[in-house]
Amino acid sequence: MPGMVVFGRRWGIASDDLVFPGSFELFIRVLWWIGTMILFTYHKGHFDCNERGVLHSYLVGLLVVLALIILSLCAIVYVSAQGTITNPGPRRSMPALVYLRALLYLPELVWACLGAVWVSDDSKGCDPATVGAVIAAVVASWIILLFTGIGVVFVFDPLGDPRPQPPTMEPLGVRDLQSSEGSQFLSTARSLAVKVWESRLRLLCCCLPQDESHRAAFSSIAQLFSSFFSDTDLVPSDIAAGLALLHQEQDKMEKSRDPEVIVSHSPSSPIGEDLETELEKAAHCMQFAAAAYGWPLYIYSNPLTGPCKLSGDCCRSRAAEYEIVGGDHLGCHFSSILQSTGLQYRDFIHVSFHNQIYEIPFYVALDHKREAVLVAVRGTLSLKVSLMCSSDLSLDLVCLLQGICQAASYIYKKLVNDGILNQAFSIAPEYKLVITGHSLGAGAASVLAILLRNSFPTLQCYAFSPPGGLLSKALADYSKDFVISVVLGKDLVPRLSIPNMEDLKRRILKIVSNCNKPKYRILLQGCWYELFGGDPDDFPTEMDNRREEELGQPLLGEESLMIRHSSSYQSLASDDSPAHTATHLPLFLPGRVLHITEDGPSRRSCFSQVRYRADWSNEMAFRSILISPRMLADHMPDAVLRALNSLTSDRPFSLCPSSLNNSQRNTI
Repeated sequence: MPGMVVFGRRWGIASDDLVFPGSFELFIRVLWWIGTMILFTYHKGHFDCNERGVLHSYLVGLLVVLALIILSLCAIVYVSAQGTITNPGPRRSMPALVYLRALLYLPELVWACLGAVWVSDDSKGCDPATVGAVIAAVVASWIILLFTGIGVVFVFDPLGDPRPQPPTMEPLGVRDLQSSEGSQFLSTARSLAVKVWESRLRLLCCCLPQDESHRAAFSSIAQLFSSFFSDTDLVPSDIAAGLALLHQEQDKMEKSRDPEVIVSHSPSSPIGEDLETELEKAAHCMQFAAAAYGWPLYIYSNPLTGPCKLSGDCCRSRAAEYEIVGGDHLGCHFSSILQSTGLQYRDFIHVSFHNQIYEIPFYVALDHKREAVLVAVRGTLSLKVSLMCSSDLSLDLVCLLQGICQAASYIYKKLVNDGILNQAFSIAPEYKLVITGHSLGAGAASVLAILLRNSFPTLQCYAFSPPGGLLSKALADYSKDFVISVVLGKDLVPRLSIPNMEDLKRRILKIVSNCNKPKYRILLQGCWYELFGGDPDDFPTEMDNRREEELGQPLLGEESLMIRHSSSYQSLASDDSPAHTATHLPLFLPGRVLHITEDGPSRRSCFSQVRYRADWSNEMAFRSILISPRMLADHMPDAVLRALNSLTSDRPFSLCPSSLNNSQRNTI
């Protein structure tokens, strides 16, 4: 629903977003009022401990202020819980209540200062417990004021206009006619919007590691959300409610489907190459792809033994049998690669940690176990690439694809023009070429394999969790002879493309506009479902079991949630409407797709056994984004490696999913 308009601007919070913060503050205030009343009753009749009666005035005033605040919070919580996301009629009085609550901060501030003065000057001779209670009240007041300020910053909308733009098409050439001052202001506002979204994502994902790769991911996702949903009249909580509804709807559809038939062989695989063999090769190559991340991932995957293994090996002198470009001064990156792959120093031909715009780290090694010259591409493009991209989603993804292609071209020139591959095959001429990578490194590895295909007809490429929307249909079909993409579960990245994001936005707008339950109930049900499972809620539409005259105002419909037309606006029509036409050509994952999913129930206890299954999948299965708590966790390289190892291992289960190593039982 539109952001609430107060104090002359539109905020990133709607009138139905105050149920939870208001209830929490109400709980604190009630306890505070009860404690103050107990203190007042205890001192009744002898408030003149300092012969000035300041304590009596302070407690009486505090009780009155707290009572007014409690009444205002009760009204705010009650009104905020009324109506639905697209039916704000019952909440039309919310701005007045917000003004009233903001006005009550003034006497609270005055009484906090009065309490501080009493403690510092007039508390001599009073009961120490009473002095401590007043100090606690003063500190609590300042803490609440501080958190209120933080909350205001959190819901601040840099693009907040109290008058939303009408949904009209932007005339051709308007952007070209904008003044330089206006363009600079718009760019600054968009940068602030990205920073606000990045802060929100970090707060929501505070339990994830805050390293460079995760910061880059937060920045990229923040740019995506701040730009792609900028043409909708939705606040972040509306999007969260839509995702919760969409997740339950997808789970209902998944449970109603017929059991899928497991394909034991890929239609395009050579004779004798069955699924189990490909899984063993993929698990082996994933070790090299994960090793390319260097020591941070190695320490993260081995928190107990990793530091000890690297501490004695980081500062050792290196022989000059290979070339190392860039890297850390202690050599811990290379030491972690040695530990992860099990190779010797002499097995490496070239190791590059050089990381600049369109120039990403990679290494070339001799894999004697598989008799291959292996090229592993690191899975992180430089953050400078993201900073060069526009905040428009379509330009972001075009820039991303351009960055992948240029990174592949950079590695191609290094391998061919610098004679790195010639050096490798001069040592082992009978070996074959294998290219691997994870995430964005998988995209670069796939493009690199296509570039090298004519020179090395027998090469193979294993792309783990590659970005979605990478190749055209013709090029994806061409790469099926030598590229295998491995996707784990409901990984977001292989499903991330412009058409998929358009479809996601269309579905969020549709399901949000049709649900007749208040937002706080949607979020509560969504949190309960994510934590404890159960049956997905049906969430009936606005008109189900209700008479039209009972509605607070007419249905707005999903189109009314658009504040201006965008390139994806036509996709908001119904699926069978003639207006529902794709605005971008579909792009596909490279090569054949090997999909790994968890076998058995989606909800299990910590001590239950984790089983996986692997199937050959069709590229059309990744034409929509699946909402899941694991949509980001399934993309992590350690999770992909763990799943592959479990499919190729015969050992029994480990205790918890978070501690699984190579000990899961395989299921194919």
